[in-house]
Amino acid sequence: MKLNTNSNAYIIIYSAILLYSLNIRDLDGAEAEAKYAEVVKNEGEIDGQKYYACEINGEDILVVSLKGMGLWGGISGYISIHGDETPTVYGAYFNHESETAGLGAEIKDSQEWQEKFIGKKVFVDPADGSEVALGVVKNVDDPETQVDCVTGATLTSNGVNDMIKAGLKDAGKRFVQLFMKMECYKDAPADSTAVEEPKVEEE
Repeated sequence: MKLNTNSNAYIIIYSAILLYSLNIRDLDGAEAEAKYAEVVKNEGEIDGQKYYACEINGEDILVVSLKGMGLWGGISGYISIHGDETPTVYGAYFNHESETAGLGAEIKDSQEWQEKFIGKKVFVDPADGSEVALGVVKNVDDPETQVDCVTGATLTSNGVNDMIKAGLKDAGKRFVQLFMKMECYKDAPADSTAVEEPKVEEE
């Protein structure tokens, strides 16, 4: 059955899930809608990938949407990024279609695991953004950029790693420009069609 994306229930769920990536949880429907309207200043899409310009306590934060494949089906997520000189993870949330309960499903069910992403460095070169440092690995050797796999769910964790690498790499320099120059569009109309895609210099 196709979801009615205009329904109140969908809007509430969508708002709440995005807020999870900003470490805002435990809100009821009305609270989630109100908080979403408060913190999300603008949203747009580049090459099918959505981004959200947010502001919390005066700080600019960019939420990037991600899609990939787990062990048994599609997985998705949001990663929020902050920091001008050294972009780091502000928060993360992941979802799945059909991963195994207690194993792969922990990418969604374990808030503790999601919180391990907070503070991790995102890019190898903060000024570039073409090489993603952030990742999920079985054995962490760089605690500044890496998160442990979910116990007993190596393949699903690999799917999350691939999703992060591909999703943030596909965004490339354009997303780096977006969150490092948030002022350029955060006060623009909320209609994503009104947001011009940032220009990227050709190398």
